[in-house]
Amino acid sequence: MNISTRVDGDLLFINFNQDFSCLSVGTKNGYKIYNCEPFGKCYARSEGGIGIVEMLFCTSLVALVGSGDQPSLSPRRLQIINTKRQSIICELTFPTTILAVKLNRRRLIAVLEEQIYVYDISNMKLLHTIETPPNPTAICAMSPSSENCFIAYPTPASTSVTRSPGAAPEIPATTDVMVFDANACEAINIIQAHKSPVSCLAINREGTMLATASDKGTVIRVFSLPGAQKIAQFRRGAYPAKIHSITFNATSTLLLVSSDTDTVHIFRVADGRNKRATGASPSAVHTPGSFASSVNSETDTDSLAGNGRLDSRHPLPSSRAGNSRSQAPFEGMLRRASWKGIVNSKFVGKAAQLMPDRFSEMWEPSRDFAFLKLPKSNIRSIAAMSSSTPQIMVVTSDGYFYQYNIDLDKGGECVLLKQDCLLDSAEELGAYAN
Repeated sequence: MNISTRVDGDLLFINFNQDFSCLSVGTKNGYKIYNCEPFGKCYARSEGGIGIVEMLFCTSLVALVGSGDQPSLSPRRLQIINTKRQSIICELTFPTTILAVKLNRRRLIAVLEEQIYVYDISNMKLLHTIETPPNPTAICAMSPSSENCFIAYPTPASTSVTRSPGAAPEIPATTDVMVFDANACEAINIIQAHKSPVSCLAINREGTMLATASDKGTVIRVFSLPGAQKIAQFRRGAYPAKIHSITFNATSTLLLVSSDTDTVHIFRVADGRNKRATGASPSAVHTPGSFASSVNSETDTDSLAGNGRLDSRHPLPSSRAGNSRSQAPFEGMLRRASWKGIVNSKFVGKAAQLMPDRFSEMWEPSRDFAFLKLPKSNIRSIAAMSSSTPQIMVVTSDGYFYQYNIDLDKGGECVLLKQDCLLDSAEELGAYAN
């Protein structure tokens, strides 16, 4: 997570590695790597501002991008470092600022505002350059899996926008998600994810599930990969929030969501599946090489009606059907009613059984199974599940690492076990490098 917009602290970047066993930290003075279990610093180096620090699992391979505070640490330059040998393996310079770097054992990608560069990590040969819509916040996900090696990034919806004569053309909202096969170097599917612009993406360890959130942050959806079937959806809350991170646990049974509120939500993937549709036909049939519908007609405030669509820039066939956005009086009444009142109403529960899918699906998103409270709100955070213990790990932009215990049977509120500070003096940082 790049937090270089903060000007009141030394922390510039924090992130977990692919299996959540380590934590990488970039600061104004250098970078550090921590083991998560047990928590402790295992490597640090002082060499100026580092804006991106990404690990390749628990190996000595680290990708670094400078913060631009000195000429040798340009934000356009990517360095691949062997921390054990203290050597630079590769150095690449890009035309614009590198916003994010992601890697697995087969591929490395560098995310720029309007391009994604795909490399073979074994020899750092450039395989493909993906042209993307403007993506200043580097919304992008790549699966840790080398076999199911998918890249997901936002792409505009293909619906035309009506505007008055003489008005400047509007940039289409990036409400869809493109799925790109990084092994075959080709786009394979598009997911009609939300009505609002996509703000956060995550792919599970096996590369078989994609989780999405929009800038409203009220509904989280899970789609299958590569088929793009919607398999689950969850309601984070009734009020909008900025989603900071979405992560799957190692077994893809839990989904962790952090936001600008002080609550981290933990959802059970099985709870979010469509129980009404058991035995019914799937919402879309995906044929190889085609784009099909991934979202049914929905009525919650963070959903999109209609079938899967393709941006005109992508030369792949698309399937289009009528766009159903009914605004019946009864539907409007339900929208204005409080969520709790709707859930508790016997009348509405009975009516839901008689209404078409496009009305009744507003009941489908499941609530969280467990949650935890952070000491502060309005700070950026990343939450992850330990792969060896029933614990939730949270790292925050103010430089703290928290560990919470979770009851995997009963759920409920998680209990804070321990907290550690990631920030220390420059003298201690330099001592670790010697």
